[in-house]
Amino acid sequence: MDVVCPIDWRYGSEEMRRIFTREGIIKYRIRVELALLHALKELGYLSEDEYVKVEKASESITPEEVDKLEAKLGHDVMALVVSMAERAGDAGRFVHFGATSYDIVDTAYALMFRDALSILKDKMIKSLEKLKDLTLRYQDQVMVGRTHAQHAVPITLGFKFANYLYEMTRSLERLVEVEKRVVLGKMSGAVGTMASWGKDGLRIEQLVMEKLNLSPHSISTQVAPRDGFAELISDLAIAGSVMDRFAIEVRELMRPEIGEIAEGVGERVGSSTMPHKENPVTAEKISGLSKLLRGMVISELENIPLWHERDLTNSSSERFIISHAFLIMDEMMDSFYELLSNLRVNLEAMERNLELSKGLNMAESLMINLTLKGIPRHKAHEMVSRISREARKKNTSLLEEAMKDKIISSTFSREELERILNPKAYLGQYKAIIGRAIDSYERLLNRLNEARGVIH
Repeated sequence: MDVVCPIDWRYGSEEMRRIFTREGIIKYRIRVELALLHALKELGYLSEDEYVKVEKASESITPEEVDKLEAKLGHDVMALVVSMAERAGDAGRFVHFGATSYDIVDTAYALMFRDALSILKDKMIKSLEKLKDLTLRYQDQVMVGRTHAQHAVPITLGFKFANYLYEMTRSLERLVEVEKRVVLGKMSGAVGTMASWGKDGLRIEQLVMEKLNLSPHSISTQVAPRDGFAELISDLAIAGSVMDRFAIEVRELMRPEIGEIAEGVGERVGSSTMPHKENPVTAEKISGLSKLLRGMVISELENIPLWHERDLTNSSSERFIISHAFLIMDEMMDSFYELLSNLRVNLEAMERNLELSKGLNMAESLMINLTLKGIPRHKAHEMVSRISREARKKNTSLLEEAMKDKIISSTFSREELERILNPKAYLGQYKAIIGRAIDSYERLLNRLNEARGVIH
């Protein structure tokens, strides 16, 4: 069969794709239908033998079979229900009894979200471990800090990595938090009142959720509330945007005129026409896919305001949004880990660029030290701005121009000025702050491991 969407052949892992294939979706929905049937069996609506017959009959249902029925019935969930019931003969009389379509669809989504988020969380932790390693390895490697793409006061490469470690930790935390609001079942009938099951409604819901290891929404309309879906897609987009920020960092620092960090390319072809090219294509893929994720947020927000107890305007868009958002994020997480695992760091370029401005990026240190010597801060700022302009105009160093200034030269010796203008001595509390970022990640990881029952 011909494929059109790149998701079908280019992006996303097999384990993630299996969740969202036609076969995968049907299997999740069958699980929910069987959980409902099991609850009805427990309450005496049907026998164990009838339940087993439906269960066995459902094992070999194919998408093609469901599609054929949907073409006739015009309803995909009903097509699945009819297929299950007819395959089981008389034993199938209680399939879908009392349920509405979105009891099945939304509870299946809860199961899919749980499995898909588990994959993403594991991949995110792998990347976070890599970021932690890079943070520790380069925590003392001094480099130019940059604001507005201009040289600012110095930082360390480890400090830079630690910022991404912290931001990605927050994204992992969001995915953990959103599970509480989207990995929830919905089994409450046509408009959420359970009227079709009478006095058995709450017990049926309880039995279904126990079978699927889910908790139910406290209340719903015909559909599970879409604010959770919007939150989920937003959280995926935020994580994607953090990875995009890192990808841009790599792309910028890989410029030949900077050359501090580069994407490891191996034998990969950089250009079809320019043999010398080494292009940051993995980073660029991350940046490109993040744009798609951000675009999906608006559509999912639009699915919150449905008419009354529900309309169908969410259905068509969610067929795209949910599967594509997870597969895009899955591809981005794999690419992010690949990028982190193959970074090339050019320490010589970092040292060279640190000296590029001839000390101008240490102007703040000079201003601070002048203020500590009794010169009002605004006057010190004015003085250092003036000599910085002179240094830039004459292409001399800040040290040279500072020594020419009578106030500065009478306040500090040359040796003191060299210390004040030494970028490796102006890093503040960088190590303690890096430690805080690592602690933030490790505390979250410990909580997750405790929840999973992992023992170190």
